[in-house]
Amino acid sequence: MNGSARLLPLLLGALLLAGACGTPSTPAPPTPTTGSTTPAATAPAATGSSAGSLITVPDVSGMNHQDAQNAMQAAGLYNLREVDGKGEGRALVVDRNWVQTGQSPAPGTQVTPDTVITLTAVKYTD
Repeated sequence: MNGSARLLPLLLGALLLAGACGTPSTPAPPTPTTGSTTPAATAPAATGSSAGSLITVPDVSGMNHQDAQNAMQAAGLYNLREVDGKGEGRALVVDRNWVQTGQSPAPGTQVTPDTVITLTAVKYTD
């Protein structure tokens, strides 16, 4: 085989590889049309301090601390502060090891979503 005869297969292979690196072989999925029945995602409603956005603080007295946190969050209250009920400044590391002994604001109080909710708890072993 002479030099040009060996070069031809290399050139053809290079052209095939170059063609394979171009556009993808699978087409992009179609975009929805204006008559689509798929519902659009909606952003959560903005919360402010208006009367329409008040939340009733649930009663979590005597609950397991983790369950109390879950109840507050289910109500829409996420600004939670936790306090050691014995006044020793212990961190409530494993929430399920603590039981609620107090809360502020009191149960039934109407608050805005950004209100700080203080959950006071003691260890079950206290």
